[in-house]
Amino acid sequence: MKKAILALALIVFGLALISGCATGPQTWPDQERSAENKMVVIQEKIGDGLKDGALSPDQSQMFLTTLKGIRTDYIVLRDKEVSRDEWNKLHERLDVLGEEINRVLARPAKPARIEGSRNGDRIVLLQRKIDDGRANGRLPSLEGRDYQTRLDSIRRDYLRMTDEGRYAAQEDRTDISRRLDVLEKDLNQFR
Repeated sequence: MKKAILALALIVFGLALISGCATGPQTWPDQERSAENKMVVIQEKIGDGLKDGALSPDQSQMFLTTLKGIRTDYIVLRDKEVSRDEWNKLHERLDVLGEEINRVLARPAKPARIEGSRNGDRIVLLQRKIDDGRANGRLPSLEGRDYQTRLDSIRRDYLRMTDEGRYAAQEDRTDISRRLDVLEKDLNQFR
């Protein structure tokens, strides 16, 4: 009887140890990409709000300062082994900032804008295509990694060009758009 209780206790202890390791520190590439996508969207909302006059320069500067603080924390978390809770906290901060910007943007009546697909929106869309292709098995592993690396490079260049609310020069926007076109064409081969 004592041996059975001891064996059961060891099994319970082993399961607790294993489950604790599974939720311990590790890298979270999906959380990282999701945070990057949110930062791209927020950056564009701030830039568009400033350009449209829906945000004052002071409001946009306040939002950019908040985003810069979140981006600093993102850089600390990126490629490090941390708990999922750390990423969840960062995402919550991004969500709160995005909601706050949306509230401010919703206040004034803005004239409707007819605009082509923006690069930031396209980056988010292509990320979804890559994620969907990997999840449903249509996108082979090797190509998936290659496409993800290419998109990550484009995203980094885009974030660097639009950092702190700057508008990218026309030739830089054209280059990003061209690179996104090529990536999208390559991804469409795996539909």
